[in-house]
Amino acid sequence: MSDSLHQRFVSLDATRGTIYSDDGQMLSTSIPIFDIYIDFQADGLTEKKGKRFYDHVDAFAKGLAEVFGDKSAAQYNKDLRKAYQKKYRYYALKKKLNFEEYKAFRQLPYVQMGRNRSGVIVEVSSQRETPFGLLANRTIGLSREYVGKNNKIKKLNVGLEQTYDSVLSGHDGLKLVRYVSGAAIPVQGTETEPVNGQDVYTTIDVNMQDIVETALMRKMQECEGPYGTAIVMETATGKIKALANLGRRPDGSYWEDNNYALHVTEPGSTMKLATLLAVLENGSSKIDDMVDVGNSGRKEVAGKIVTDAERFGKGALTVKECFSHSSNVGMSMLAYKAFGNNPSAIKKYYHKFHLDTKSPIDLSYVPSPRIAPLSTKNGEAGLHNMLWMSFGYAISISPLQTLTFYNAIANNGRMMKPFLVNSIQKDGVITKQYEPEVMEESICKPSILQNAKSAMEQTVINGTATRVFKGVPFAIAGKTGTSHVADGPIKYSHGVYQATFVGYFPAEKPQFTCIVLIRTKPHAASHYGASVAAPVFREIATKLYAMYVEQKNPSLYTIAPNPTNDQYIGVTNDLKNIYTTMHLPFMDSAAQKNWAVMKEGQPSVLKQENYAPKIMPDVKGMSLKDAVFLLEQMGVEVSVKGSGIISAQSVPAGKAIAKGEKVVLILS
Repeated sequence: MSDSLHQRFVSLDATRGTIYSDDGQMLSTSIPIFDIYIDFQADGLTEKKGKRFYDHVDAFAKGLAEVFGDKSAAQYNKDLRKAYQKKYRYYALKKKLNFEEYKAFRQLPYVQMGRNRSGVIVEVSSQRETPFGLLANRTIGLSREYVGKNNKIKKLNVGLEQTYDSVLSGHDGLKLVRYVSGAAIPVQGTETEPVNGQDVYTTIDVNMQDIVETALMRKMQECEGPYGTAIVMETATGKIKALANLGRRPDGSYWEDNNYALHVTEPGSTMKLATLLAVLENGSSKIDDMVDVGNSGRKEVAGKIVTDAERFGKGALTVKECFSHSSNVGMSMLAYKAFGNNPSAIKKYYHKFHLDTKSPIDLSYVPSPRIAPLSTKNGEAGLHNMLWMSFGYAISISPLQTLTFYNAIANNGRMMKPFLVNSIQKDGVITKQYEPEVMEESICKPSILQNAKSAMEQTVINGTATRVFKGVPFAIAGKTGTSHVADGPIKYSHGVYQATFVGYFPAEKPQFTCIVLIRTKPHAASHYGASVAAPVFREIATKLYAMYVEQKNPSLYTIAPNPTNDQYIGVTNDLKNIYTTMHLPFMDSAAQKNWAVMKEGQPSVLKQENYAPKIMPDVKGMSLKDAVFLLEQMGVEVSVKGSGIISAQSVPAGKAIAKGEKVVLILS
């Protein structure tokens, strides 16, 4: 009965799984935190009237002062003696030590005597860290705990941390504790081990994310807008390679504070692609038909005045020119011609383009789009809504939906489901693999698809985006968008705009589709998609093209030819023997590690090289003997082409090694 009143099972936290980038770099991980307690009634401290405690307390206090530096040795000595005299069973010595601090603490001679003799109790917990800080922070999400109103611990997760919480969390264990003098002392031998969480491997490429985040940040700081988002999607698969969300904080700085990629807003002129496809599919107009838009920049359509942002040099434009020059008048006239008698008929096209349902992205709490009523039962409201939708008003969709739609054009009509996670792994073994999914095999006829591609290319060649993309050495196709914002507390009179550019590259064989959306500050001098969002797109596309597209064989991660061979990687002792035998001077900074890299210079420097288990190493610059030895130790099957030292490898360094992994090494 006494035990039942004074003992209780408490949970042992499982270690939360790690979230990795596509190439195996940590995006979010759990860092161990150590709490140190002392049981001054431990048998080793009470026997012989506390002789062991009094023999070692002076040295222990001195050691604590040297390790932590927060108190003097005298103060530590005083505190320890006082706690011993009061016979504390669970005295809190230090809390929330990091691993380096704990490692130094456990080297103290007193601690090394063991728990029964020293009374030292160590409890391990963890806290979540994002090593890359800002990069994709909101997409990766947060994993935090807080105390609720009922005094129970609750989780506060967002992003991938929330969506995959059950996978990352694992299962907690149990331990029995005995409550003595207000303290909870663990009962040894009663623990049920926790089952640690699994790891999530995302589609995010850290280098791409850095490029996208940097380009967006530069423009946000320049325009001082309230928020912006930029997304890069791999055209053929729907993988999200980068997703940046920047919101302005009260001090004027920017941070990943919200997932603006999922916010539903009126898209503006990027919606004209849906109108173009619907009109051409309907058969009411052809791509080269002429449309009388007039010379004034405004025209009455179905009893409503529609205006263009700029006037054109001629009163009649082709359907393609209405799109490439972003004529509101032209697109509304085309929509009226096709659907004026039955505005609701356009909904079937929106449905086929997946603009009337929320994005299937693998994140929680994705908002649904909003479409104004199109019925004509209550007068002409439905007709007018359809006209406003033709150039991007009266409908609210997310930037991610817009990107998915445009990506279907880049992918020859096949619409791919956007996704952020490649696989779930447990101790390096894949437990679930996510493959690309097709949402719509073909969103339109092949001939109409070619017309849409041509119109998007014309936007860049001789349309609203011509000036910003002048001089780019590869072909881009896309569409500008500018919408006058009126949502929430913001009214049209506030002069807030949303600038967008969405497109793909290279246009002849698309590899990436990208959208940039920036909301401007009130009455900003520059607020058009071509002047605000398109320059960010250009910077992103130019850098990604140079790094990922221009290479003839992107499957091989090559190093540039280096005739001086100024770097050698191998077994530490082998490199030392070679340089010593040849009487070549070098500085030795490799300690006694197995692997090292010799960087030639005046003098050469030998540095240690560390290779993590289950992570593909960078073997470029190694001899074949060393590389095969290292890789086969990791369970990798190696095949070889060429001779010399290794200049390329088919699996990139940093990628998690899957079971049965195969790699091709290129020697030259």
